[in-house]
Amino acid sequence: MKTLYMGVEKGSVAPYVLFSGDPFRVERIKEYLDNPVSLGFRREFNSYTGTYKGVPITVSSTGMGAPTAAIAMEEMYEAGMKVAVRMGTVMALRDELLGKFLIPIGAIRREKTSETYVEQGYPAVPDFSLVEIYNETVKDFGSEYQNGITCTMDGFYSQMHDSGFSREFGRDLSPIFDELKRIKVSGIDMESSCLLTLGQLMGVKTCILTMTTVLENLKKVLLGEEREKAEDLLCKVALEGIYRYQRKEDNNHGI
Repeated sequence: MKTLYMGVEKGSVAPYVLFSGDPFRVERIKEYLDNPVSLGFRREFNSYTGTYKGVPITVSSTGMGAPTAAIAMEEMYEAGMKVAVRMGTVMALRDELLGKFLIPIGAIRREKTSETYVEQGYPAVPDFSLVEIYNETVKDFGSEYQNGITCTMDGFYSQMHDSGFSREFGRDLSPIFDELKRIKVSGIDMESSCLLTLGQLMGVKTCILTMTTVLENLKKVLLGEEREKAEDLLCKVALEGIYRYQRKEDNNHGI
């Protein structure tokens, strides 16, 4: 039976799922898959299953924000997902992180969706074997990473970036950035803590692999060819990490 929103079912989804917020990033990454098969493009959910170096992988978009990310986790879990990796972008609070990977070891839960599953004190943490694999993979691709704490929020224009309305309304976002930097938060996004929390609850090994494409309040942004290269590298590292993780699992089980 197909799921309500994504239209996926057992047998169509691989145990390994890569989640992208942007549905058009899915079109980019599927070019690196062998024999990709479309599972449908419904609302913000664009999904394919194919193989990478022989490993079956499903890639799917979640759209922006925790509510739809939770729907994607629920429906992919129902269809047989065992490992989930969010591959996306992040707003960094440290200037030197622009163009580098941020692979968090934990996330502050300031989105409200995960609270509908479990109390706020429940930690949003990744599977550290996946974190280790992605750290190594990033280095092998000649790039740099940072393992820090991120913060997930719901309001882009109310918490992360000034807008015409926020300025008209007299909202000052600088105290948000100042507070997060004071407590040594490395970056802000809109999905990660929800995905990590649900992954823990579901028993799905989950990890966050993000590329820093903007700095706080968009004071500096990767553009043009630089952004294209960063997106392409993100796709390659995401797939290679899954392949290496699968190979390590096979070795651990003597396959």
